[in-house]
Amino acid sequence: MSGQEIVFTLLGVVAVGSGIMVVTTRRLVHAALWLVLSFGALAGGYLVLTAEFVAWVQVLIYVGAVVVLLLFGIMLTRAPIGDSADLDSGNRWAAAAVAAATAAVLVTVMVMGFRNERMPLRAGGGSASALGGSVFRTWVLPFEVLSVLLLASLVGAIVLSRTDIGSRVAGRRKGRG
Repeated sequence: MSGQEIVFTLLGVVAVGSGIMVVTTRRLVHAALWLVLSFGALAGGYLVLTAEFVAWVQVLIYVGAVVVLLLFGIMLTRAPIGDSADLDSGNRWAAAAVAAATAAVLVTVMVMGFRNERMPLRAGGGSASALGGSVFRTWVLPFEVLSVLLLASLVGAIVLSRTDIGSRVAGRRKGRG
């Protein structure tokens, strides 16, 4: 194994380990900080793969914007900072079984799909022009479907977070009956 492959493997282990910590910790702020570490390790992996543009987008968008937005959301909603029993649904073993089954399916698909393929780490794979050409030629339809899905999830989150909608519906029901 080359030095690049060792560093990439170590960054992958850090990303997976911190991702596990995100979903298993009982402190919401600690989960957000583990998420920062996971996103940082992913950005490091992109740097090892010589995809500097994608690495900086990862740092700026995910670490810089998403996690800061998450932390502001935690602070502004007065979410519990310390240990919280509400964060544990009691379905830990069922969730672990589903996660393990999903991981097994994904690993099986990847191994079966790329069994004899080997892609060397080469320079210039993540340039902005190559990425833009790939996104807007080959992947334009999945890219747009993903953007619509993210927009729908944003609208759904706004609707779910509004407290005045439920009180209006309850008031209308009381007025009819």
